[in-house]
Amino acid sequence: MKFSMSVNSKNKKGQELIIIPAHKTKNKKVVSNTNWPEEYRNSFSKIKASKSFDGSKGKTFLFPLENGSTIMAIGLGEKESLNFESLRCEMANVFKKIQHDHSEAIIKIEQFILEDDIEKSLASIVQGLMLAAYKFERHLTTKSETALKKIILELDNKNPKNEKLTKKAIHENSIVCESVNFCRDLVNEPPNILNSEYYAKLVEKDSKTLNRVKVKVLGKDQLKKEKMGMFLSVNAGSAYAPRLVHLTYTPKKVTKKTKHIALVGKGLTFDTGGYSLKPSGSMMNMKFDMAGSSTVYGAFRAASLLNSDVKITCLLGITDNAVNEKATMPDSIVKARNGKTVEILNTDAEGRLVLGDVLSYASDLKPDAIIDAATLTGAVLVSLGNEICGLMSNNDNLVEKILSSAKEADEYMWQLPIIEPFRKDMKSNIADLKNMGGSRFGGTSKAAAFLENFVDPKIPWAHLDIAGVGDSQSHLPYCPTKGASGSIVRTLTNYLLNQ
Repeated sequence: MKFSMSVNSKNKKGQELIIIPAHKTKNKKVVSNTNWPEEYRNSFSKIKASKSFDGSKGKTFLFPLENGSTIMAIGLGEKESLNFESLRCEMANVFKKIQHDHSEAIIKIEQFILEDDIEKSLASIVQGLMLAAYKFERHLTTKSETALKKIILELDNKNPKNEKLTKKAIHENSIVCESVNFCRDLVNEPPNILNSEYYAKLVEKDSKTLNRVKVKVLGKDQLKKEKMGMFLSVNAGSAYAPRLVHLTYTPKKVTKKTKHIALVGKGLTFDTGGYSLKPSGSMMNMKFDMAGSSTVYGAFRAASLLNSDVKITCLLGITDNAVNEKATMPDSIVKARNGKTVEILNTDAEGRLVLGDVLSYASDLKPDAIIDAATLTGAVLVSLGNEICGLMSNNDNLVEKILSSAKEADEYMWQLPIIEPFRKDMKSNIADLKNMGGSRFGGTSKAAAFLENFVDPKIPWAHLDIAGVGDSQSHLPYCPTKGASGSIVRTLTNYLLNQ
C-alpha cells in the first residue's frame, strides 16, 4: 500500500472514495458535520437514511457526490473524547472495511487533525492504516488479495508548512511501520525455518539496507572466547550454533556529546524448556520467544533509517533451548561472562542466562544507557495482563524517558520494582546466584533482579518484559488478532529519536 499527498482535488473526476470524519453531538441524535464542505452536506442531507447516522464511534455512512465520487463518513464519537490512539484504531477499522472494495482512497486529513497537532494526527492515520494492512501469508498456497493499493492524504488548501509536515509524516511513519512489520515477520516465522543461524543471516542481510550500520556476528568459538558460559549452556542441546549479532549505527555527526544507547534482545528461536520440559500446551507458540530480539532490532532499524542523532548498538543473543544428550541438566553450575557462578535450578528459566551474558558484553562497551527487551516471564501476564509491558530499571531518569516515549507511542507500560528481598532470593547456597527464585511470586521482578547482576551499576539500565504484549493483541485493531504484534517497537524508536 502506497501513500501520497495531494492538495485540493476538487477538479478531479469522480470515482474516488473520499474519507471524512463525523462526530456525535452530545445532546442530539444527529451527526455533527459543520466542518464538511457545503457540497458534502447538501448531498448527505438529500439521502433519507442519513437521519439515522449520528456519528457514533464505529459507524460509517456512504453517500455519492454529483461528480461520481463516493464519500465515506466515519463515526468517531464525540470530538471531545477522541484522542490519537482512538484515531489510530478507527483508521485501522476503516482499512478493514474498504480493503477489498476500493483500490484507492482519499483522506481529507485537515478534518482529522486533533489538538492542532498535524504531525501526531498524521502519525495515527498512517500507522493505523499501514499496521492494519499487515499479513503473514508467505506459507499459504492461496493468498488473500487486497484491492486497496493507494492512499492519498489530501490537504484542502495549499499551505507549504502543512505540505512539508505531511510529506515528513508519510516518510517517517512508513519507515516505522515497515520496521514493525519486519519485526512481526521475524516472530511469525516457524522455528524449523528461523533457527539461530538463519535468523542471524536475515538480520545481517537486512542491515545492509540501513544507514551507516556495521554488523559482526559472533559464533560459538567467539562466545567461548568471550567466556559466555550461561549463553552456551542454553545452546548446549541445540542442533544449531548460537549467534550473537552485534550491530552498530553511527550518526552523521559524532561529537563528545553524542550519546550511545545499547539495545539488547533475547532471541530464543524456540524454547522447549530444556530438561525442565514444558507441557505441550505451554510449548505451543514458543517460536515467539525471540520477540525481544526482533523488537529491539525493529527499533534499531527504524532509528537508523530515520538518522537518529545517537550512536546505537544493538545486540541479539540468538539460540534455541532444545534437549539432547549434551543439554544442560537442572542443578548444573555454570560461570557467567563476568565471572559469577550460577546454579541452574530450572532449564526453562533460560532467557535470563542468555541475556545476562549479553548484558555483560554490552556493559563493556560503556554506553550511556542499556535497554533490554525479552519475553522473559509468564508472571508478567499475571501482574499486568496481555496489554501492558513490564518495565524494571536501576535508574529513575531512564524510566521517566522510556515511559514518556511509551505515552507518545500510545503503548502501555508500567514500572515494577526491584527490591532487596528479591535480590536476596536470587542468591544460591552453592553458587553466587541461582536462576530462579524460591517461590513463584514476584517472578518478573525477581528475573530482573537476576539480570541486574550482569549490568555495570554505573550504567543506567532498563529491562522490558514483553511476554504479555509481544503477540496476539486482539484488542488493538491495527494488530493481528493472532500472531506477532510488533508492540514496543514504536516506543523504542521514539526513545532513540529523542535523545
